Amino acid sequence: MSNQSWDIVVVGGGPAGMAAAVSAAESGSSVLLVDDNPALGGQIWRGEEANPSIRAARSWRERLKHSAIEVVRGFRIFDQSRQGVLMAESSDAMRELVYSRLILCTGARERFLPFPGWTLPNVMGAGGLQALVKSGVPISGKKVVVAGTGPLLLPVAAYLRHYGAKVEMIAEQASRGEITRFVTALARHPRKLAQAVGIFGALAGIPYRLGCWPVEAKGDDRLRSVVLLQETKKFEVECDYLACGFHLVPNIELAVLIGCEIRNGAVVVDEAQKTSVPNIYCAGEPTGIGGVDLAIAEGQIAGFAATGNQQNADRSLRTRKRHRQFATVLDRAFALRPELRKLSRENTLVCRCEDVRFDHLAHCRTWREAKLYTRCGMGPCQGRVCGAATEFLFGWSTDSVRPPVFEARVESLMATEVSAPEVRV
Repeated sequence: MSNQSWDIVVVGGGPAGMAAAVSAAESGSSVLLVDDNPALGGQIWRGEEANPSIRAARSWRERLKHSAIEVVRGFRIFDQSRQGVLMAESSDAMRELVYSRLILCTGARERFLPFPGWTLPNVMGAGGLQALVKSGVPISGKKVVVAGTGPLLLPVAAYLRHYGAKVEMIAEQASRGEITRFVTALARHPRKLAQAVGIFGALAGIPYRLGCWPVEAKGDDRLRSVVLLQETKKFEVECDYLACGFHLVPNIELAVLIGCEIRNGAVVVDEAQKTSVPNIYCAGEPTGIGGVDLAIAEGQIAGFAATGNQQNADRSLRTRKRHRQFATVLDRAFALRPELRKLSRENTLVCRCEDVRFDHLAHCRTWREAKLYTRCGMGPCQGRVCGAATEFLFGWSTDSVRPPVFEARVESLMATEVSAPEVRV
């Protein structure tokens, strides 16, 4: 086990993490940027490290390259053994990461809502399918239905089409009225409006159904078709893949473990991106889903503030405010409709890891009770999929997070116990 100390450790190598690390390093601090993926960029800039095609990704990559930041890839934080010491593990090694200040930029994941057939092979998250294609999974000639809600659906559909997929339809659960109000609000954000126009241009000819959502996936050994509902009409579309997502969920497990205050499923921060725990900052999606521009602005503020460079941090406050206002518009436009709570049948699996059915959960009153009586959330994903689903379906919230945050080897857990300070009574 190796260990080293830095002024600032940034956890997460997406846009927020890259911006935070660069801002902190350019302010003169020693910085470690640690990410559990083999390449930086997070989901939004996945595949952009070697040959960036997105201007913002290219710019931040160049600044990162010419800084003194130490970058550690393929290491996942699974515990904080004591204050100021994170435990990280890769496939073949473990490290202690000692910090003076910590910036959490742990990103978000997709929310899945259960419906009959959602566990069939080839029914997957919209971002998940995009990631697979970026990793080399062939999609050319495959029939794809993209469904769910939020602006993520459109660039995913455009990306899949660019690589040869036959995108049969985009089904957006938001109503026509909400989308109309959202498009009107885009006029106050010219750059985002231009991006939207460009994406819709790339999607020309693909049906875009509003107030429409999947109610059943059909197939035997894999997906064959999806049944969708629009208003009161059901119809069936043949497809090879269903790329489905209902918003993003902040990854807050590490923040909860460290003791940061959480409100409405997100980490609470002040104007300087400080959390409720001294010397701990947070930026990007863990503070609330807001998109890449907001994540970068928050990352810059956190990086500057963590080094005491308040003057530079203040310069990004106005940018952050503008992007937060846009995030509020997004939340309102793509709010999940209550009809989605009725998609599951009695025998529909909600917890895929432990094969827990909807009717078994319907008799429980809390997340804790569901875990005790059904083992919901006790499987390998540790509630990262079913937790967000049950939050929407039943209004439950998770009670706590215990180490390890992610699965870890026994020897790593033993090393964590050894490294912890002795407690004398």
